[in-house]
Amino acid sequence: MHSEVCQLDPVDVIPAPGQLAALSMQHVLTMYAGAVTVPLLIASALRLSQQDAAYLVSADLFACGIVTLIQSLGIGSFGARVPVVMGVTFVGVMPAIAIAQQPGLGLPGVFGASIMAGLLVMPLAGMVGRFRNLFTPAVTGTAMLLIGLSLMSVAVDWAAGGAEASDYGAPRNLAIAALTVVTILVCSRLLRGFGANCAILIGMSAGYLVGWLAGMVNLENIASEPVVRLVTPFHFGVPVFDPVAVISMIIVLMVTMVESSGMLTMLGEIVDRPMNDKRLASGLRADCIGAVVGGLFNSFPYTSYAQNIALVSLTGVRSRFVCVGAAVIMMALALLPKLSTLVAAIPPSVLGGAALILFGMVAVSGIRSLAAAGLDKSRDQMLIVATSLAIGLIPSMSQRFFAHVPDALAPFTHSGVLLGILTAVALSFFLRRQEIPGAAAVAPPATPETILA
Repeated sequence: MHSEVCQLDPVDVIPAPGQLAALSMQHVLTMYAGAVTVPLLIASALRLSQQDAAYLVSADLFACGIVTLIQSLGIGSFGARVPVVMGVTFVGVMPAIAIAQQPGLGLPGVFGASIMAGLLVMPLAGMVGRFRNLFTPAVTGTAMLLIGLSLMSVAVDWAAGGAEASDYGAPRNLAIAALTVVTILVCSRLLRGFGANCAILIGMSAGYLVGWLAGMVNLENIASEPVVRLVTPFHFGVPVFDPVAVISMIIVLMVTMVESSGMLTMLGEIVDRPMNDKRLASGLRADCIGAVVGGLFNSFPYTSYAQNIALVSLTGVRSRFVCVGAAVIMMALALLPKLSTLVAAIPPSVLGGAALILFGMVAVSGIRSLAAAGLDKSRDQMLIVATSLAIGLIPSMSQRFFAHVPDALAPFTHSGVLLGILTAVALSFFLRRQEIPGAAAVAPPATPETILA
């Protein structure tokens, strides 16, 4: 009788093959634009070749699939066993770029930091409740706002055609960026449900098509790519384990774990599988193993994507095997280098148009979190946010401010996000005298991944 009851749990039901395939593809389409933006962003910042950018896209999708399998299907004490899709987090973008730009580190330094941070933070998964007191709405909101503001300059350069483009700011670049923005806004306004969730993907597709018709898409490298190619560990070299880089990535993981705890708790309520301490710890351990998997397979730390949680609520389909199917699709797509090269060939102005909205929404998610910080009720909270924002914006405002700081600290001094988080945590610890009436104890689930969901 007990097994029959378990089989009736909607979370554990396996849909019919046709329905499973369709629902799984819905999840892939919902998260695809956000997922591929991060590797393309990092590739652009590091001035990687189109081939290397394409490989980062493949690696990202492959790692997305593995981590989603672990989280949804569950392996031992890893995975919350609920319908969740994992994607690379925006929180780690600026720290990853800061690490990769350091001499002797590069991408291997990023991957090594991700691997080591995942292993070191994993034992803390069961104690995340204690860290919530440090990562208050003021801290997480400041972090999200800094991420959005720091990335906005990249979006502007993309929209103009790319920072080093000879036709920077040309009318056709601005026109295609504007077309992408307008398409996203129209789709978000007129479409409902799944269609609205795919607004950014639709906008990028429309911009890509127009860019191709205008002769702005270089597809020469597609012919030279094989039909199928495995994603292999250490493609960019053996990981480098730099202590400062590892510490910076540990901070990234702590922030994403606090966010994930809110996401998983919300998802548990949606699918009627409450997140008790044991299940939540298993889910957060999957976040940590995601950082390890990401580092091994040339990618970055992962977190649950809010737009896919919104899709679960929208469709009412609670089966975790739908997300298992999505994981299989993502891993299959990762084996198609021609597709990844097609994605990497997207015109910068198209990326810029989408990124203006995408990064703007990242900033807005921070504002939403700050709204729960009780700024209107506490001068201390205002000081925390004001000081953290000011310090966090220093690297974006001045390249020379930390010119005489030791190079070993560059992963921190070159990342405004980390500077802002550290400042906010320190000030929260020293200035917070009592709980603010009307302020949330933990930041609401407003994350960089809550894009038009």
